[in-house]
Amino acid sequence: MTNTDLINKINKLKKEKNAIVLAHCYQNLEIDEVSDYVGDSLYLSKMAAKTNADIIVFAGVYFMAQSAKLLSPDKKILLPNITSGCLMADMINSKQLDEFKAKNPNIPVVCYINSTAEIKAKCDVCCTSSNAIDVVRNLGVEKVLFVPDTYLGKYVESKLDNVQVITYNGFCPTHLRIRIEDIENARKNYPDALILIHPECQRSVIEISDFVGSTKEIIEFAKSSTNKRFVIATEKGVVDRLNRDSKKENWDKEFILINDKIVCPNMKKNTLYDILNVLENETNEITIDESVFEGARKCIEKMFLLNVR
Repeated sequence: MTNTDLINKINKLKKEKNAIVLAHCYQNLEIDEVSDYVGDSLYLSKMAAKTNADIIVFAGVYFMAQSAKLLSPDKKILLPNITSGCLMADMINSKQLDEFKAKNPNIPVVCYINSTAEIKAKCDVCCTSSNAIDVVRNLGVEKVLFVPDTYLGKYVESKLDNVQVITYNGFCPTHLRIRIEDIENARKNYPDALILIHPECQRSVIEISDFVGSTKEIIEFAKSSTNKRFVIATEKGVVDRLNRDSKKENWDKEFILINDKIVCPNMKKNTLYDILNVLENETNEITIDESVFEGARKCIEKMFLLNVR
């Protein structure tokens, strides 16, 4: 079956079943052909909550589909490939979080959205890479615990004068493949390029880049900048979409991936076949235990209450 056949079948089923497809911008590019919304995980979860669709196929990883379910409890959320997990999210479990909190008692816990519902349920507030600085600042405390990403947590600390951020030792293996020599090579090979980097990266490479931002912020900066060449230091899907859009919109801009290893294997698991399969059979439905649901939902809602993006 060709991609065109798959796309036509998926679009037909979407209409028949009142379904939509959400795609994270780290997905394979062909997924966009059947997607109603493409963006970062929080944006997609917000779109899930706003839509009147009965079925939502979330082309991303497991924690993202869980977040959509937390914000849209009455909708059927389907994950195309149920093995599409997140290595960072899996670095901390409920017991490890309890131990981390016990070593640092009576300190609020900020939870990166890249975590499971079970972890969110035991934290005080959630954050994204876009709003982490604002979330921590608006808590108005001198110390916070930050899970699971130590690099995002320490980046936040570097941007706040009076807050100590005690981090759990989790990380994104994909972003940690970006090294100082990659930045140095980019400077040498593309001297006219701006280097845009994600805060999940190591501080040593963040400090010698030109712009630090979330997936969404990197895309927005690249689109609005008058510069014509950019080296992108985040997942390959961002570069694929920027180069595609540049050709479509005649931006006359070039986007270069920092190195060819910056690919998230879990993000790339979802395929058009998988989307068709879950739409046809309504399998891989996301469910969240009642004992976890309310706490995890409140963790996300607290982020919105702090008046951040």
